[in-house]
Amino acid sequence: MHLEDAMLIVSNKEVPMPTKTFTRRDFLKGCSAGIAAFAGARLTKVAFAAQETDHDIFVLVFLRGGWDALNVVPPLAGDDRIYYEKSRPSIKIPEKSLLPLNEKFGLHPAMEPLYEFYQDGNLGIVHAVGLNVDTRSHFDAMELIELGTPKTKSTTSGWLTRHLQSAPNQSSALLPAVATPLQPTALLGYSPTVSMYNVADLALWDNDFLAEQQSALRKLYAGGTLLHQVGLRTLDAVNVAAPITSDNYRYRPANGAEYRDDELGEELKTVAQIIKLEVGLQVATVDFGGWDTHEDQNRGNSGYFTEMLESLADGLANFYLDLGEYSNRLSVVVMSEFGRRLAQNDADGTDHGHGSVMLALGNGVNGGKVYGQFPGLNNDQLYDHADLAITTDFRAVLSEALVKRLGNPNIETVFPEYTNDSALGLFADIS
Repeated sequence: MHLEDAMLIVSNKEVPMPTKTFTRRDFLKGCSAGIAAFAGARLTKVAFAAQETDHDIFVLVFLRGGWDALNVVPPLAGDDRIYYEKSRPSIKIPEKSLLPLNEKFGLHPAMEPLYEFYQDGNLGIVHAVGLNVDTRSHFDAMELIELGTPKTKSTTSGWLTRHLQSAPNQSSALLPAVATPLQPTALLGYSPTVSMYNVADLALWDNDFLAEQQSALRKLYAGGTLLHQVGLRTLDAVNVAAPITSDNYRYRPANGAEYRDDELGEELKTVAQIIKLEVGLQVATVDFGGWDTHEDQNRGNSGYFTEMLESLADGLANFYLDLGEYSNRLSVVVMSEFGRRLAQNDADGTDHGHGSVMLALGNGVNGGKVYGQFPGLNNDQLYDHADLAITTDFRAVLSEALVKRLGNPNIETVFPEYTNDSALGLFADIS
């Protein structure tokens, strides 16, 4: 086992964790910890960035560990189906159980909660997409994607930071960035970041002493430095979230939505509550780890991989249902750092690969279609004679969302050295 994989398994968060034992509450309890949370280091679960605009709320769900795209959207027929079945004798998804997307591809049955969105035209799928760089390292691939600069790691800001700094008509918002528990590379250089796992983490003090503590801290942070500004922003965030952080508050999702009692469900529910606070949230990122399936991946339609897909599909479906009144202003993108090898390994799993699948969910998505040119699964068509080749750069999907849904035409700033010369048509222009 590679050291990198061992770190992923131990943390179960898809990033190496510090050796000191601490809880999420330890990040937030107490005055100095609450302020320090803004500085952040690296995101592992959920982050928000807010600006006051009329454009879409953009939610990026990052699947840490490299999900097996070929078992999420397997070939349905033809030669590619034959190559797929021969390469995966014990982990292939039976053809008869696939949810048909078109004549070429099917969707894993565990994704059924999202299938109706595909049929209704609100879910689009991009196949053979990803980071077209010769690396199978989780950390290198994630870093290059989140920096948005595949040719270099020396970039000093993340792509979401550059979006927030370059988008026209941006203005100050109360919660410009929120992360749980740390800041992501995608928001590198975007310092005003609040760290949290759920909205209860914004209740930093005992209510009996809240007024006195707030008063003392506002005097302490009355200066004009960046630290002072961030401190005051923290206190403002605590105040605006007060109605949903009290001990008596119980969140009731709208439209009959029911979030799973798991980490992804909690994170998506947190995003939904922040959106409903109406503080101008524009960008949210959610991490969902555990996709590094080197062994015992699945047996047909059952097993670990299926359980992961069930959590993902159920979480996103309920999130979208809960935010029904915002559905015309909501765009969700799901991606991973890479896919898996075509051939299963000796441990009934799959090793680090190349090409992947991205999903786009929203009323502004031209869904009901599989986008991208599928290169084929013949040995001569595979990347390095082993992996699904990449025919669509991941930045094509993200830049189209930025231009058409978030109103930011400055793609050369957000993604330097990238030329989007072939629009996918995945997103509709915002009305």
